[in-house]
Parts: sequence; structure tokens; C-alpha cells
Amino acid sequence: MEPLASKIRPKRLREFVGQEHLTGERKPLNIAIKNKHLFSFVFWGPPGVGKTTLAKIYANALDASIYELSAVSAGKNDIRKIIAEDTQGKSKILVLDEIHRFNKAQQDFLLPFVETGKITLIGATTENPSFEIIPALLSRCRIFVMDELTDKEMAKIIKRTKFKLDKKAKDWLIAMANGDARQAITMIENTNNLYGEITIETLKDTLQSKVLRYDKKGEEHYTVISAFIKSMRAGQPDAALYYLARMITSGEDPKFIARRMVIFASEDIGLAQPTALVVANEIFRAVETIGLPECGINLAAGTVYLCLCKKDRSAYEGYLAAMKDAEQYGNLPVPLEIRNASTKLMENLGYGEGYEAYSKKDLLPEKIRGKKYFSRKKPENN
Repeated sequence: MEPLASKIRPKRLREFVGQEHLTGERKPLNIAIKNKHLFSFVFWGPPGVGKTTLAKIYANALDASIYELSAVSAGKNDIRKIIAEDTQGKSKILVLDEIHRFNKAQQDFLLPFVETGKITLIGATTENPSFEIIPALLSRCRIFVMDELTDKEMAKIIKRTKFKLDKKAKDWLIAMANGDARQAITMIENTNNLYGEITIETLKDTLQSKVLRYDKKGEEHYTVISAFIKSMRAGQPDAALYYLARMITSGEDPKFIARRMVIFASEDIGLAQPTALVVANEIFRAVETIGLPECGINLAAGTVYLCLCKKDRSAYEGYLAAMKDAEQYGNLPVPLEIRNASTKLMENLGYGEGYEAYSKKDLLPEKIRGKKYFSRKKPENN
């Protein structure tokens, strides 16, 4: 059965709601569609603001063969099939949803086809293209930033569902969806299927009945990554693997998880096993190179490894204590003996005078001399 969001998806630009800075009169996409101007671009914006819909509207407006792929499940073979297909001279437009989920190797493979015009690429992403798309591919695409939908725009979209909502229910739904039209439409559909009527109470019940709630920008995002880190800190691989699986299943960006593991390797393991940072960095590289679903194996192995490492936060805690003093006291004068005498004048002023390479003298600024930030602790065994 076709989802409601798909049924009411706009087919033409005049039906589209929002993003006036792109779709309004004399705005970039409006002009491109009117002039049938074919070029590659990427939509960057939060979930549910119409990235894929607008990409399809543009693609359908041009006399071209359209291919739709999701980077979550697509690979090089899908690109090869598109290239090999005979379109009787028609241009080929690839609408690639969640383009940030294509790893570097996949993007490198796609690049020459975009570069030579064999494929016109329209990407959609919720992640910053500067970080997620390789520079060579990025330089061949224009970036269009899409905004979160306003309450007024959300109300228009809700009205299109043709379901009856009173003002209180509509206002609650708009606030809950937070500019995500797809989430609002799905909530309406699910509530109607479950309860037959749409009120604040039935909407709330539907929200709670969802098996797996996970908003990459919201509370659940931070709750689960926190549980993941704390499980590794406690040396509990079973709990850590569960929270890892929960994030992957819910669509979390694996690079986000890998970044947190790199931080954890220095923050929590630190001097107890310095090679943990090397391992964590290699995990990040593997995730970047391989991508989902296989990189889940790398993340799982890394999670268990970091869990089982001894823990020593002394360097991190020392850094935090030093940071507190740096912020409190500002730019305290550096002792003359450890200043760099890069000119004759500086040398005459005593810069570097009396410096000893392995001095036991306290080299902190005079005001905080005697402070101890680093205290080596016995590593925690987990």
C-alpha cells in the first residue's frame, strides 16, 4: 500500500510548499526549470523539508531519463547499470537520496560520469556537504541549502492530507514535527490507522507506540550515544554492542559513531593504552572507506576492543583543569627562560636566558606556579 506521504507528494513546482528562496519567481530552480537548464546540484537541509520531492520535480520537468537511488542501499553496480542503459539520446538524471551515505570509493567511482556529463547528479543530504562529499565531486555540483518548514507551511501540508484535525491537534502536531513534513504526514496516517480519529490524545498515543524512536537531531540521538559511551567506559561490551546496533538500525551516520570512538580512545583510555587511538582512527578510516552495512563489523570489533581496554582519564582531566585556569587567568606572562629569543632585542631583554632542556624548575607562569594538573592514576581494569 502506497504511503500517504507518497500519495500527496507534489508533482509540479507550483504545488510545492516552502523553499521560496529556491522556487519563487526568478529564483534559481524556478529559472532552471523554465529554461530546462540541466546541471548537477545537491540539496542540503534537515529531514522532511522536500529535498527528494523538489529533486523529482526538477528531473520530471526536463526531457530526460530519471533514475532514483538511495545511497543507503545502492552501490557501484547500480551506477554501471544506469551508464549501460540505452536512453535513445536522452540525458540521464540520477536522483541520489542520502548522498552522504556513499563512501569515498563510491563517490570516486561516480565522479567521472558526472564530470563527463554522462550522468546529471541531483543529491539530497541532511549532512554538511563540505564534510560528506569529496571535493572533486562537490566542485562539480551547485549546493542549494533548504530551510526548515515554517508553522504556516506545515499547516498547508497537513491540510493536503484531507484528514480532519482540530486546532489543538494541528498545533500539537506542528510543534512535535519541528518542521519535518514527512514526520507530520506519517503521524497522521498512523494515528488514523490505529485509532480512526485524530486528536491530541491519539497522536500522543501513536508517538509512544512507535517501536523505535530516533531523531538524529533530538533527545534520543544524544541519549543513545551517551549510553554507548558510558557502556564502553564501564567496560560492558554487551551493553555497548546493543546501543551500537540500535544506532545503526535507526539510521545513525556510522562516521558520527566512529568519531565518538576516536574521542573516547584519548578521553577515557588515554595513557593506559595509547595505541587505542591508533585503532580508533583505523576504525574511522574503515567506516569512511567501506560504508554500511559492512562497516558495522568494523564498528563492532572496535567497540569491544575499546570496552576491554584499561582506562586512564588523567591526561584528559589534567587538560580540563588547565583549561579552567587558562580561562580564569587569561594570558599570564610566560617565564622569560622559556620564551623564544628570535631577535637580538628579545635576547637583550632576557628571553631564553638560563634555559635548561631538562630543567626541574617550575615553568608555569608565576601566578599559578606550583599548580598540579596531571596526576598519573592507576588504570582502571574492566
